[in-house]
Amino acid sequence: MEFQNTREFAKQLDAQDKLAKYRDEFIFPHVNGKQVIYFTGNSLGLQPKRTKAYVDEVMNDWAKLAVEGHFYADKPWWDYHERFCNPLSKIVGALPSEVTVMNTLTVNLHLLMVTFYQPTDKKYKIICEEKAFPSDQYMLKTQVKFHGYDPADAIVEIKRREGEHNIRLEDVLAKIDEVGDELALVLMGGVNYYTGQVFDMKTITKAGQDKGAYVGWDLAHAAGNIKLELHEWNVDFAAWCSYKYMNSGPGNASGAFVHEMHHNDLDLPRFAGWWGHNKERRFLMEPNFDPVRGANGWQLSNLPILSLAPYLASVEMFDEVGMDALIKKRDCITSYLEFILHEIDKEVDSTFEIITPSNPEERACQLSVFLHGEGRPLFEWLMKNGVITDWREPNVIRLAPVPLYSSYEDMYEFGQKLKEGILAT
Repeated sequence: MEFQNTREFAKQLDAQDKLAKYRDEFIFPHVNGKQVIYFTGNSLGLQPKRTKAYVDEVMNDWAKLAVEGHFYADKPWWDYHERFCNPLSKIVGALPSEVTVMNTLTVNLHLLMVTFYQPTDKKYKIICEEKAFPSDQYMLKTQVKFHGYDPADAIVEIKRREGEHNIRLEDVLAKIDEVGDELALVLMGGVNYYTGQVFDMKTITKAGQDKGAYVGWDLAHAAGNIKLELHEWNVDFAAWCSYKYMNSGPGNASGAFVHEMHHNDLDLPRFAGWWGHNKERRFLMEPNFDPVRGANGWQLSNLPILSLAPYLASVEMFDEVGMDALIKKRDCITSYLEFILHEIDKEVDSTFEIITPSNPEERACQLSVFLHGEGRPLFEWLMKNGVITDWREPNVIRLAPVPLYSSYEDMYEFGQKLKEGILAT
């Protein structure tokens, strides 16, 4: 498609957009009395209007039924989480038995490492990417220290080449081969939070497992954003947050994946809790743990239903839309934003460097832009003038045109605001 930097062209794209109606499903903040252009769904998604009804339902059941809501609510609380299995499995490419909801993201990664990081004297190293999200770095360092290893030795980072912003697949594979028999675990972000680079999870998973290592993925920026096939890729485990692209609300519950090849291996270590116990015998209060055969067998406590309600509202919307339709619009609107950035770059005395890969296969719903010649004053001007974006040091703004609620006219209008902001600062 040959793009044009005009409002009329952007409106034409919106008129042809089959997902355009979902924009009205969301509540937008306002700045200076006008609805914002919202680019930070990669940090916190907007609130879906339908969410309130799901939360109100739980509140009403609690008021009317109290403890009996566990069994007699319209959506009984004791198996509320099971309603996620089918829609979530479609979002991440899994079997329904391979997904669950529980805790929050880093908690789930720690719990999954209880199972999938079992270091020995000869096999103890973990591979991750350079500039992983800080929470992952803290988690990995504390995990290896807990097992008595030195993080400087046990954690192997895959570096970017000099002068490059993204990590090459061949360098990941070479590092896996180099660590070899010492490799216990590969744990990376499926989409790098800083650059928006999407990793080849299928190829990396196979390479790690060929060395006898487990392979897991932090899918915080991937779930609900890119095409995932966790089951087919043979991924051992994964976890993701729900409040970014899946719009479940601040700090909300996490999703987790455990491949079915591990479901019946009762020798795998895990931290147990009664909500992971055999569902049919859970209320017999037996002393010995008999895990559910599936990802639900990694659950601990009964679940926070008030937190799950907004998440359920969201995954049911995803089920209506389907990932294929989301990805089709994601690729088009991200490309249009890229085009707008290049067009504005020609019109102003600045240089924008998009550090996200230009190949749609290697990026998702994010463009990270290095503002050469500009700085934080431009970011602050945009925020004060109704463009909600994200700043990352040293001089990068992250733009996430989320397909469920971003419009093509937003992309055009952003270009005009960006030009105005550059001239104003």
